[in-house]
Amino acid sequence: MSTAELTDRAVEFLSTGTRTGKIAWVAKDGRALVTPIWFIVEDGTLVFNTGEDTSKGRALQRDPRATIVVDDERPPFSFVQVQGTVTFDDDPSDLLRTATAIAERYMGPELAEQFGKRNAVPGEAVGRLTPTKVIAAFDVAD
Repeated sequence: MSTAELTDRAVEFLSTGTRTGKIAWVAKDGRALVTPIWFIVEDGTLVFNTGEDTSKGRALQRDPRATIVVDDERPPFSFVQVQGTVTFDDDPSDLLRTATAIAERYMGPELAEQFGKRNAVPGEAVGRLTPTKVIAAFDVAD
């Protein structure tokens, strides 16, 4: 299935458990790079935090095109790939809110505030990947 927006089924898949996203971008020298990220789905976008001065942060500010893929490695296997553009926001209150929500997903409610504050510091930013294309395949081996 290929669309330009996240379907309810894709959002449910992306939001289940603690699956990490793998975000891909193009480095300044043209190399394709990929790294795992923690993220949440919010208002039809994939939201993550990153350092503004990291390789990923600098590259996405220069060229905002990116792809995030999330997969379930257990049979019958599924994945959602979200291609799109990334925008950044360094508003401190939004950064703390999203960092805490992301931390709650991956670290649990008891550690969310601690990790949210740790990740909402100067130099960090909220990244939002807005989909331009979504490819999803569920239960591939069925």
